[in-house]
Amino acid sequence: MRYLVIRTENLSKRFDRRTALDRVTLDVEPGEIYGVLGPTGAGKSTLVQLLLGMIRPTQGRALVLGLEPARQGMALRQRVGYVPEQGVFYPWMRGEEVLRFLAQTRRVSLTEATFDLAAQFGLDLSRPFRAYSPGERKALFLVQAFMHPADVLILDEPMLGLEITAQDVFSRLARQVRAEGRTIFFTTSSLLEAERLCDRVALLWQGRVLAVERGVQLRAKTLRRIEMRFATPVAWEEFAGLPNLEELQLEDNKLRCTLRGDPDAFLKVASRHRITDFISQQPSLDEIYRRYYGVGGYAA
Repeated sequence: MRYLVIRTENLSKRFDRRTALDRVTLDVEPGEIYGVLGPTGAGKSTLVQLLLGMIRPTQGRALVLGLEPARQGMALRQRVGYVPEQGVFYPWMRGEEVLRFLAQTRRVSLTEATFDLAAQFGLDLSRPFRAYSPGERKALFLVQAFMHPADVLILDEPMLGLEITAQDVFSRLARQVRAEGRTIFFTTSSLLEAERLCDRVALLWQGRVLAVERGVQLRAKTLRRIEMRFATPVAWEEFAGLPNLEELQLEDNKLRCTLRGDPDAFLKVASRHRITDFISQQPSLDEIYRRYYGVGGYAA
């Protein structure tokens, strides 16, 4: 029988009359980066809280590392690295003190590698927690998650609020964890994060899983709206019929179109001309959901 790091079967959670999670079934294998993608209110944080045993399901079942979070949550949290969406802590404690406190609760020690991790994220551990920005607080909790030698890391919106350099550090560490045969399970509302990092992605909308896609499949569905102005007029025939190009509009030296997936063929043709202006916009996650999965509108 196949070993699964995380498994859920018809996992559901209702708060009064509102259904936050609706019959979610997921299988997460060892050594993969697994993402849960969805807009605000889709149920991502509820799912993480259920997997960590912080709340109990209304129905259904979850197993993480063979443990049932609803009954064995405390034991489970000793064995996983995790990051909440919004981490809070004693405001007067310095960053180093926060890490030492969390290390003691996990029964691990701070090492030079821990301080090196903090430096990579650009953290000054001598500052009090209250002085950290939201992104720095997120980075501090990421340090404590990565310093934990866990088989699985469960991270809620780990890149939310991070500076670009810190996002790059996270991406590199996530790939390193995967190379070691360990698993990362994280939530995100960013299509770019999901397609760039994940082996597989569950697409969540109003508490339901619409589909589970491989990262490469998700990349093929990436949309970009392009506006490009050339120094001189260009011919329609150069661009019409190019793969992945839709909604082409061309007027003299100004081009508008939508690109789906790989833009290489379009960029190769465009580069034959001198470009004087270029704008690329990615449609919202809501629009991607409407286009490919027939749903739309953000959950309440």
